[in-house]
Formats: sequence, C-alpha cells, structure tokens
Amino acid sequence: MKPREDSIVNRPAPSPSSPLEETPSHGGLTHQPVPIHQVVHSLAVGGAEVLAVRLAEGLLPRFATRMLCLDETGPLEERLSGSGVRVEVLGRRPGLDRRCALRIRQVFRGQRPAAVLAHQFTPFFYAAWGRGLRGRPPLVFVEHGRFHPDRPHLARMIFHRLLLRRRDRVVAVGESVRQALVRNEGILAKRICVIYNGVPCPRFQRDEAIRHRMRGELGVAEGDFVIMQVARLDPLKDLRTAVRAAGHLPGAHVRWFLVGEGPERPVVEAEIARLSLNERVRLLGERRDIPALLSAADAFVLTSISEGIPVTVLEAMAAGLPVVATRVGGLPEVVRDGETGHLVPAGDPLAVAQALASLMIDGGKARAWGDAAQRLVAERFSEALMHREYQRLLDEIILP
Repeated sequence: MKPREDSIVNRPAPSPSSPLEETPSHGGLTHQPVPIHQVVHSLAVGGAEVLAVRLAEGLLPRFATRMLCLDETGPLEERLSGSGVRVEVLGRRPGLDRRCALRIRQVFRGQRPAAVLAHQFTPFFYAAWGRGLRGRPPLVFVEHGRFHPDRPHLARMIFHRLLLRRRDRVVAVGESVRQALVRNEGILAKRICVIYNGVPCPRFQRDEAIRHRMRGELGVAEGDFVIMQVARLDPLKDLRTAVRAAGHLPGAHVRWFLVGEGPERPVVEAEIARLSLNERVRLLGERRDIPALLSAADAFVLTSISEGIPVTVLEAMAAGLPVVATRVGGLPEVVRDGETGHLVPAGDPLAVAQALASLMIDGGKARAWGDAAQRLVAERFSEALMHREYQRLLDEIILP
C-alpha cells in the first residue's frame, strides 16, 4: 500500500548499538559517520535499487545513508533494516508533483546531508528541484541505463544547464551510458565519470554441493543443459525473443528458467503456451537465492533491447557462467565476444539459439569462457572496487 500523499513515512532509526552510531578512528577515538542521502524511485527489486542498497551497506562505516523513496518502498527495505538504514517514503503523486519537491527540501534542511546520490533521472530531477539554486547539498546524478529508443531530450538539456552546480557530479555506469548523456542530454563530457557496477564476487562462487541440491529442487536431470535468465519481466528485456529462442534449441535436454517478476508476465506466459514450451521454459518469479540458482546453471542469457551495465550479467559471470547477450548498451563493455560469451543482435531468437547451441555442443569451450568471465569480473567489476570509487567521489565533493 502506498503512503498518504501528504505525509512522509519514517522507518525506525537505528538502535544505539547500530554500527551507524560511532565509527572507530585512528588512535581509538570515535566519530560520527558522514550523513548522506540516496534518492530512488522505490525499493522494488531492480538494478538501480539493488545498487543503491549495496552502496548503503558498502559505504559503512564512513558514510551513513538515509534512503528517500519517491513512490513507495519494496522488498529491499527488509535487507536495509539489518544495516540500520532509515527509509523515508515521499509519496509522489502522478505528474509533476511540486509538493514532493517541497518535502525533499524540508528533508534536506532538517537533516542536512553532506551529499545526495540520486539514482536515475526522475530522482535526480526532484532532488535538484527540492534543493533549489543554493547548491547545497551537492548532488551526484547516477545514470544506470537508457530508454529505447534513446533520442535527444531538449527539456533535460535545459534542466541540466540550469540546475547542475559546480560541486555536483554525474556518474555513468558505463561508457555507452556516458556517451548517451553527452549526446542526448547535453551534459559536458568532462562532468561525467564512469563508475562500473560491481558485485560481491565471493558470494557467487560456484559450489558443487549447492549445484547438485538446486538442480534436484528444480527437477533437472543429470544430463540437462540449464539456461538461467534473471531479469525483470519488462518490455525492455524482450522476453518473447528468449522464449522463441528456447523453441529453436535442438534436443530434449534443455531447461530454461526465467527468474523475475513484472508487467510482462502474462505476455511471456502466453508465448510459452503458444509455442508449447511449458516443459522446457519455467517462470520462477522473484527469488532470493540467486547465487544458488546460478550454481545450477550451465549458461546465462540476456535478451534486452536496451541496457546499461546489468548487475545480473555480472553476477552470472562471477558464478563462472558463459553469457549469451544482445549487443546493446553497455553489454559489449562487459561480455567479451568469443572470450567470455557470445554477443548477438537484439530481437533475433535464432541467433540466441545458435549461440547457446554452440555452448551445449562444446562443453570445454563453455567452461573455459565461464572461467574467463569469472576472472574478468574479479578484476574489473568487483563490488569492493565500486565502493572505493564512490567513496572517493563523495570525499571529493564533500571536503573543502
């Protein structure tokens, strides 16, 4: 249920024993962590939201985060409660909600965060509008991905020109996203830095005992080739192409699992039924055991028509899986074609099926590419590296 539109819903503050209360410093003294805010649409399960939650956890104890949700909370709030992070829901109304901007202004003035991270354009828009022309607190606009089709946006160009201040920063999660911000939103290239998304690599280490148990739970036979796809059931993920690709795969020993929820579920279910693929393709809904599910898989697929740097692909690579993904957005920055997986054209189910079939036929290649994927993520896309980059950026805009 959404909160009343004229109120802010406050979640419980951390207890006195919370790690947010005091941070050990050199010499045995203690000091308060630096307060920051993060602004998101909600705490539903999605790439930007998962990253915001992981940042809130990973920036401790240097920074203490308060999470501002424009619209509503979600399943990820439960995870935050264990870290002592306070969540506030602003109850944004449809359309341009001036009262939401005024409430953000009240929050900023009352709580005085040292900096604000706003994930995606709408949260950034309201954070900048609420802050006004004062330039305090400094804002970090984090752009996670782009709409499709991605075209120049005059209103956003004007907005950035008017409200971006000297101490503000813009973060793109990949080089393709950075180029889109320059080309379509008029932000100067020198104002944008790239900080790649990162994942907790040790959490996704392959475990043979877990693999055996999970394959049993999923009803997978010993010789089955298991394909995992973790994605929100959204039009941008083009899941009908995935289902059609499953129909093109040869042999009876293929099992394809779609993990996630979203508005496209009826469309996907109808496509599965139309192609009589109920025995081959299963929808698992939202799951909290993604590392275990990835351990059960032999390959990972993403059929999106638009992407930034998808966390799900990084998690699959950290689990040692070869990836078949569409050549869109930032995916070529992550998946090395012919080294860690295959890149295929968007909207081409036959190309997806052919790429997967090559991995089914050549198990040695699949294992070698999975090992290479795991090494690449550990070197370039680790969560620890991402946290260091965000901490450096925050220190840069906070310190005089």
